[in-house]
Amino acid sequence: MNDDLLRIGEFEFKSRLFTGTGLYPDTATMRGALEASACEMVTVAIRRVDLSDRSSESIASTLIEGGYTILPNTAGCYTAEEAIRTAKLARELLDTPLIKLEVIGCKKTLFPDITETLKAAQILVKDGFTVLPYFTDDPVAARKLEEMGCAAVMPLAAPIGSGLGIQNPANLEIIVEQANVPVIVDAGVGTASDAALAMELGVDAILMNTAIARADDPIGMAKAMRYAVEAGRLAYRSGRVPKKLYATASSPLQGIIGSKHQ
Repeated sequence: MNDDLLRIGEFEFKSRLFTGTGLYPDTATMRGALEASACEMVTVAIRRVDLSDRSSESIASTLIEGGYTILPNTAGCYTAEEAIRTAKLARELLDTPLIKLEVIGCKKTLFPDITETLKAAQILVKDGFTVLPYFTDDPVAARKLEEMGCAAVMPLAAPIGSGLGIQNPANLEIIVEQANVPVIVDAGVGTASDAALAMELGVDAILMNTAIARADDPIGMAKAMRYAVEAGRLAYRSGRVPKKLYATASSPLQGIIGSKHQ
């Protein structure tokens, strides 16, 4: 798998599992989970984490010392204007063009506002950001975001933090089929089998936080997710056998003693 690098804008990654920093019981558990996941990029909510705090136990110090690529996100924004301001603050604090664009449209479901997301994406791309937008699993929205110049598209698999798994595999397959940029499943994964299925559908990576951080054993779940993503990717690249209604013998009938096929 060493030849299977993931490229997003100017960045390259060996790992196709991206993780977050929220909801962990403590910094030590977060650090252990990040290491167990073997992830290389970690997302941080700019409006919820003080990235100017560089004390030894701070999230910023943990990520910088660990050599992780930080993906700032605009979580908590409800308008394009809020998201754009937050993205510019992130660029100033972290000196990175990367931004995970989130513009929420519903406080209860945390579903994204597609109109505001498209508006913000267009402005941020023109301003030189490497934009990774979070949106519903809508193939039309995916195509529009790509045409605007987004470096990747990030459809949800299910509502944020729900752990429901892949709710609409057909839509994800359509998005994958039409995309010319990486497709990253963002939100909804609950356990390792969800991650493996998403990768088998052909998505390029998965970003998750709650499924790991809220597990009974976050470090163990991080390791499980790592292997699930790797297995799903390898299975996708290897090509599964076609599904058939009836059985097919795995050994040839010709040459069997006493068989008319002998």
